[in-house]
Parts: sequence; C-alpha cells; structure tokens
Amino acid sequence: MATKLFVGNLPFGANEESLKELFSGAGSVVSANVITDKMTGRSRGFGFVEMSTDDEAKAAIDKFNGYEVEGRKITVNEAKPMRERTGGFRGGR
Repeated sequence: MATKLFVGNLPFGANEESLKELFSGAGSVVSANVITDKMTGRSRGFGFVEMSTDDEAKAAIDKFNGYEVEGRKITVNEAKPMRERTGGFRGGR
C-alpha cells in the first residue's frame, strides 16, 4: 500500500516534476502534488508525495527531512488524514 508524505517549506519555484524527481532518489514515487494558490497559481510552499511502499516512505523521511532545496530546508513526515471541515464563515446575511 502506498504511503503519503507531507513535504513542507518547499521553494516557491517547486513543481510536481521536480518533487517527483527529488523523491525518486528514495524509491518509487506513485504521485507528487504541489499545492498552489487558487488565485495566483503560485506554490503555497508545501505538497504531498506518495511512495509505493512503507519502507520507501520511511527512507524518504530519513533522507529528505531537513534536506536543503534551493536554500530552504524542507520538512518531510507522514501525512495525516484530512480532517472534516465544519462551520466557518460562509459570507452573506
């Protein structure tokens, strides 16, 4: 089963291809996704990488947590499940 990793503090120039290329150094990458701002299309500085096995995911965490990319030390850890959004401001009256 694939394991999803959270990758934080990415340089704003990072894209899916560069993320996939970097993490392929630790094993087989199933998918890579850089989160972008909806208005500007610019990277929000974090993303997700899915590794094909738990062992490869652990190897990626060990290898890349604290790794410097374009002058920024990235953080890598196992992604937590997305929590359900409740309430919040919806605008209007």
